[in-house]
Amino acid sequence: MKFTHLFTFLLVASYPIYAQEDSTSITLDQVIIKENRMEIPFSRASRNINIIHRKALETTPARSLQEILTFTPGLDVRQRGIAGVQADIGIRGGSFEQTLMLVNGIKLSDPQTGHHMVNIPVPLAGIQRVDILKGPASRIYGQNAYAGAINIITELPESFEVQANLYGGDFAMRGGSFRMGLPIGKYRQSLAVSHDASDGHWYNSDYRVGNVFYEGGLAVNQYHEFKTMIAYADRDFGANGFYTSSFPDQWESIQTTLASLSHTFEKGGSYISTRAYWRKNQDEFRLVRNDPEVFQNIHQTNVLALEINARQETGFGTLGMGLESRRESIDSNNLGLRDRDLMGAFLEHRLEFSDKGDIRAGIYSNYYSEYGWRHFPGAELGYQLNSWIRGYANFGVSFRIPTYTDLYYVGPTNIGNDALEPEKAQNYEGGFKISKEGLNAELVYFNRHTNNLIEWTRPDADTPWQPQNFNEVSFQGVEAGIQYQFGESSNAIRLDEVSLSYNYIAADLIEMEGQETQYSLNALKHQFITGLRAEYRKNIELTLKSRYIERMKLAPYFLLDIRMDVNRLKKIGFFAEISNLSNTDYIEAGTVQMPGRWARGGVSYNFNK
Repeated sequence: MKFTHLFTFLLVASYPIYAQEDSTSITLDQVIIKENRMEIPFSRASRNINIIHRKALETTPARSLQEILTFTPGLDVRQRGIAGVQADIGIRGGSFEQTLMLVNGIKLSDPQTGHHMVNIPVPLAGIQRVDILKGPASRIYGQNAYAGAINIITELPESFEVQANLYGGDFAMRGGSFRMGLPIGKYRQSLAVSHDASDGHWYNSDYRVGNVFYEGGLAVNQYHEFKTMIAYADRDFGANGFYTSSFPDQWESIQTTLASLSHTFEKGGSYISTRAYWRKNQDEFRLVRNDPEVFQNIHQTNVLALEINARQETGFGTLGMGLESRRESIDSNNLGLRDRDLMGAFLEHRLEFSDKGDIRAGIYSNYYSEYGWRHFPGAELGYQLNSWIRGYANFGVSFRIPTYTDLYYVGPTNIGNDALEPEKAQNYEGGFKISKEGLNAELVYFNRHTNNLIEWTRPDADTPWQPQNFNEVSFQGVEAGIQYQFGESSNAIRLDEVSLSYNYIAADLIEMEGQETQYSLNALKHQFITGLRAEYRKNIELTLKSRYIERMKLAPYFLLDIRMDVNRLKKIGFFAEISNLSNTDYIEAGTVQMPGRWARGGVSYNFNK
């Protein structure tokens, strides 16, 4: 049976079976944005924030979080291949180095390169929600949250549950996942495992990706809770066209380990969180897959960190404060044996006034052993114009230090620059939010001005790429989006949700004209994203997603994806999905030719006690 014919099969397979509750049937106004110190209702946030709930994670036609993020307005996801084998994520014209990825507030940044930022060691089945903060986040999360931050949130179960799925598809794609929640008394725990593989959609594009994620939490009493998290990801893949078109037999293998232990105390208006974590990343790259003697890089990075965050409710608003200490090291046959230390301090205050307005201001002070002290202030102002319209504006300074690849890499087509300085930007944002009876809309203007952007450049194709500090670059743009969720209906066929967004970005390179740029100045220019979700008798769900992408130096393209779920919330469910239904010829990153129309289908199992 061809996978494109699975929709017919699913239509006749929609028989009623044991049902479970859809945990995502909540409104955005009820969502609490949990940063490391502050907790703010979505409706009172004075920032441009997108939230991807569990329902969207399950029904989007995608096999990885990277693919799901491609449908988020303002995000530029550039995949090298399918199923999120390797992807770079930029926000508002920023490069992949300027986006910070987090898991439950824990930073995933890698001192070797931001290419590893999206090596997320959490199976898709283990993710409950994703919060995407666009704009400067250094004051909130520290350096590397230069253009924005993406926080992956997991959740410990209150009762015994099991979720599993198996799927297959074109290009000999196959995989599955298993998630179990097993609370024992006061100890809650969750285990998620996934495996994905494919023979590849073109020469030397096969891959194998495995993830294991464990989380446990013990509520000692109503005030104290301990949590632990252990995660491991193992991936290897043919890298044809990933970094250069001159060597089609490139290959890479990456293993990522993440472990953390945290304690929280919360009583009344007081909150204190202490957390220690360790992240290890091993990366082996071969220019010729079966002949490592030609050219081989072996890198191992370790990050050890300790964080203390606190907030206190006072008669004059909420006071937040935090400290972090971080040790980064690398052992590499190319980049050398190196280490560096970081210390940071956070201080912020949020105050509500006149029952309609609020202001939040703070500063992040950072010390790096190589660059000394730097300070990054920011402020946000919001005002509720009426019960359903909110206006806001904010300002922030963002900061990123060079990676070891930026500084020291030596290869056939890329050479580092050890004279680089950290990049710094001033950011401004203003917008309006509308939220009323299922309608959510937002209009935003942003401006980011950088004096010393780090960008890989070359004067011509015969010269290796090398990072430079640009003297002055400005990005500005407009984001507009609307989403409408329809209410309950007795009709057999009903629309559940429709959405539309448009983003425009303009880049102004003040100096260093005549240089070819590799990442930042090839950002999004126009981005249209549409979505539609419909239901038939609550057993069959149909999701359509489309996007039109035009980057500053690449040909524009249009993509249409579709997915059908049958009995998604029941004990036994089925799904089928087709990516690139429009059969578009396109490239997102490097010289990797992305596949035309391709399909997957599978079965799921859910059990809740």
